Amino acid sequence: MTLVVLAVDDEPPALDELAYLLGRQPEVGEVHTAGDATHALRELSERRIDAIFLDINMPGLSGLELAGVLRQYAEPPQVVFVTAHDDKAVDAFDVGAVDYLLKPLREQRLEQAITRVLAGRDTAPRTSDPAVRAGATDEVIPVEMSGVTSLVRRDSISWVEAVGDYARLHSDTGAHLVRIPLSTLATRWQDHGFQRVHRSYLVALPMVTGLRATGSSTVVAVRANGASEAVELPVSRRQLRELKDLLIRDPMRQYRSDGEP
Repeated sequence: MTLVVLAVDDEPPALDELAYLLGRQPEVGEVHTAGDATHALRELSERRIDAIFLDINMPGLSGLELAGVLRQYAEPPQVVFVTAHDDKAVDAFDVGAVDYLLKPLREQRLEQAITRVLAGRDTAPRTSDPAVRAGATDEVIPVEMSGVTSLVRRDSISWVEAVGDYARLHSDTGAHLVRIPLSTLATRWQDHGFQRVHRSYLVALPMVTGLRATGSSTVVAVRANGASEAVELPVSRRQLRELKDLLIRDPMRQYRSDGEP
């Protein structure tokens, strides 16, 4: 099997050259690119990546900080640093890098790095499912606010609200708007305790505290991290039966039903 690799560099000419040289390697089947750590994390959440070739000095999260995040993954990609700085090698290997390449990049040296990536991959079985690869509780979502990139853990999120093609994550660190459709999150997180309750809402089932009938409709109470009171969200008729089944079927589910069981 050939490698699926991700090249990350905030300088377009350097990124283009790196992607070109990677594409020339016979062991590389696909090359994806990202201009910063935020876009890299999005790529990693959308597809299986075997190896990430990563610059160190980038705006927002640095390459070293991104590599530290990747170590939290259940099955992280192999990390190879490609940088013009020769003073970060010790730090690079401390975060699990398999190689450290200096710019300008030589093709022969890149071939050696590919060999090390293949050797590392052969010692660890992989999965093609990004959700499984990220682990049950470890997935992080990059969010940007005032030019600063922060990482929001999935297990800190109580509920998600659709805002057009965006989604607003309601977590213990506040509300964060991300450019990910609610439908995408619903699919990715279905096996990790999240349930679609309405076309506009996705809830974390462990945070559900009750169901309540309000006339001809039903609302679900969701405990918001850091809030004194639960938030009530509408439940569509289409989703109500499945939501009730999920809550009732699981005897370990921590919830209190205020309405009809």
